[in-house]
Amino acid sequence: MSTRGTITHGLRRKLAALSALAMGAALAVAIPTTASAAAARVDNPYVGAKAYVNPDWSAKAAAEPGGSVIANEPGFVWMDRIAAIQGSAQAMSLREHLNTALRQGANLFQVVIYDLPGRDCAALASNGELGPTELSRYKNEYINPISAILADPAYANLRIVTIIEPDSLPNLVTNAGGSAGSTDACATMKANGNYEKGVGYALHTLGAIPNVYNYVDAAHHGWLGWDSNFVPSAQEFKKAATSEGATVADVTGFIVNTANYSATKEPNFKVTDTVNGTQVRQSKWVDWNYYVDELSFAQALRTELVSQGFASNIGMLIDTARNGWGGTKRPAGPGPQTSVDAYVDGGRVDRRIHPGNWCNQSGAGIGERPTTAPAAGIDAYVWAKPPGESDGNSAPVANDEGKGFDRMCDPTYTGNGRNGNSLTGALPNSPLAGHWFSAQFQELVRNAYPALGGGDGGGSDTQAPTAPTGVTVTAKTSGSVSLSWTASTDNVGVSGYDVFRGGVRVGSTTTTSYTDTGLTAGTTYSYTVKAKDAAGNVSAASAAVSATTSAGGGTGTGSLKVQYKNTDSSPTDNQIRMGLQLVNTGSTSVDLSTVKVRYWFTPEAGSSTFGTACDYAVIGCGNLSLGVKSSGSSAAGASHYLEVSFGSGTLAAGASTGEMQLRLNKSDWSNFNEADDYSRSTNTSYADSTKIGVYVAGALAWGTAP
Repeated sequence: MSTRGTITHGLRRKLAALSALAMGAALAVAIPTTASAAAARVDNPYVGAKAYVNPDWSAKAAAEPGGSVIANEPGFVWMDRIAAIQGSAQAMSLREHLNTALRQGANLFQVVIYDLPGRDCAALASNGELGPTELSRYKNEYINPISAILADPAYANLRIVTIIEPDSLPNLVTNAGGSAGSTDACATMKANGNYEKGVGYALHTLGAIPNVYNYVDAAHHGWLGWDSNFVPSAQEFKKAATSEGATVADVTGFIVNTANYSATKEPNFKVTDTVNGTQVRQSKWVDWNYYVDELSFAQALRTELVSQGFASNIGMLIDTARNGWGGTKRPAGPGPQTSVDAYVDGGRVDRRIHPGNWCNQSGAGIGERPTTAPAAGIDAYVWAKPPGESDGNSAPVANDEGKGFDRMCDPTYTGNGRNGNSLTGALPNSPLAGHWFSAQFQELVRNAYPALGGGDGGGSDTQAPTAPTGVTVTAKTSGSVSLSWTASTDNVGVSGYDVFRGGVRVGSTTTTSYTDTGLTAGTTYSYTVKAKDAAGNVSAASAAVSATTSAGGGTGTGSLKVQYKNTDSSPTDNQIRMGLQLVNTGSTSVDLSTVKVRYWFTPEAGSSTFGTACDYAVIGCGNLSLGVKSSGSSAAGASHYLEVSFGSGTLAAGASTGEMQLRLNKSDWSNFNEADDYSRSTNTSYADSTKIGVYVAGALAWGTAP
């Protein structure tokens, strides 16, 4: 039941050949030779980011009919060969791409790391240049040079997002023995361990660069969604992420659907639906899979990965470059309930012959444009595979790129075990993988969903929602602002809202509220909100509302206070330990579910993710929730805080929670230097602490905020 997706990237022309590309005045920005201060590490690198637009791809897209609409969308640069690092007369080098990003004024650069030994053992079209045993070359000639360039101080203010080795680890789970899709090449890579070692080395080496954010490829729902593949895949990812010196702290998140066509959302049926007593899972299309689209798969996989030991704040990316499936053939609603197959086939927006088909799919369209934080646990929708670049050649083509002829790219091929022995659905006359495929690009534009000029791909919905009204600041702290607004209306239906800070989109939500975090204390911000519908129509912006975060040094005046004692005799070990107790000095009880306690500190160097623990609490550790967050404060000793939340209950007037013994550590267990931490004190018996904050319903009620 395993299926696959494939990616490659072809030649990129020199920047000089694209001097006519309109990049605006940003191209006049000088390239710094050093960085005065590295950008602070953030939880989600896409929030508030301006991403790099690859001018090579942009020029090709703009030259195609209708392509100018998307020519300035950001996407990933592919390092698919050792030679790609230094570039050539036909291809920009990695450093040239980075320098161009600086000229554009971008602060986010996206790159695919893709040259493992024995690369893509299940698809000839994307075979690579390194043999199965050439791990040393991969490390020394590929990863190390890339690392040296990315670590250049000139690029320290760029958030650099990597995708680590598409298709590699999933192949070990599904195609390395015992299944209809297995290959000898995959069995070899599983036996020699070089996929795991290579991925681990890449994570460890690139993860040591403070401004690099690593996302590991995790295939797609039509590959790993079965119970026989789902948990084993998460375990395989953990194994690779703890190989060759890597730790889970080197992983920012995972990406699904890389260069594939699986729909982000199937709107017309759910995996839990039944037709005349038959489950959707039993349909021929779903084939007992537990997931029918990428969003549900990504969110569930994230939960499983956390349970396997990855950090609780990992994020997921979904490649939406080619999974729009719009056009006149897009179903308007569910299929008939005459049978489960009729119901699924009549309603599914993914119109491939089989979900195992991956090469240059006929009928596909541009999907959701790159979007920040579109759903819970999803860092962004991204365009990993540049639309218009071929997945593989439909007939044999002699080449010096190591790319073979894969029959899955041949529209006449009747398939294999990986696609249920079905026709491939591939477009004819396709060039080598990564080379420009004009006919495919034009079809992707025609079938885009949401439609590129507005509408729903069938031309029936061109009406935008009304602008949101009543945007109000409902709460604010020194590092966050909470907003709410009155719902917009639409002739079909509002699908969500985008929130803008100073004209830059900082997030999206499907509700009428949003909290913007990671802000600077004592700073005024301006917000607007736009509504959108499923057809891609976007409303005018709401009226702007301003909010000023709580000033550094602001002091709470509520009826709660916190007492602290230092239980950590060493300020330079690998844990921060403390005792806290919350006291109600007022005359009425307090609802503890509204209370949060914040202890501010700095982690110094090392991992940017953390572990927390409650060793003892009078009220029970099970009643406490602990988490570490970036404070957004520039005050000394206060870049992060440990936040303590209470699940339920009340604290009576004059009462105390009693002692809570807490601790935290960095994920890599490196040492702290607590001596300058804002909230730390040296008292070893409980005493009032005015540098630990108590917040009630988001407002500072005790302490002085940094």
